[in-house]
Amino acid sequence: MKNAVLLIVALLFLLQAGCTKSIRYSEEEIKSFPPNIQENIRKGAVNLGMTQEQVRYTWGSPDSIKILESFDGKAREEWIYSTTGTMGVVGSRLLLFFDGKLIYIKY
Repeated sequence: MKNAVLLIVALLFLLQAGCTKSIRYSEEEIKSFPPNIQENIRKGAVNLGMTQEQVRYTWGSPDSIKILESFDGKAREEWIYSTTGTMGVVGSRLLLFFDGKLIYIKY
């Protein structure tokens, strides 16, 4: 009985640890950003106009990056963040950047 209780406690601890949001930045790293951007990063909120660096601090590195063809010399990138579950990929978020700034978000 005692071993069963210890096993259940250990499993609950592991499950809880897996749900903890990882911190991708330190306060020192984001202190040069405007206060509203710092708050968005803390909340995990991505908004239009954010830079690629700010998005990485907020959501981490994307699962894939596609460099899009440029007709005017300005950089265009498509970032995809995939959400996985027990059955594999269950959703994705697509972000488009133009010249280093976020211009489009699709959930």
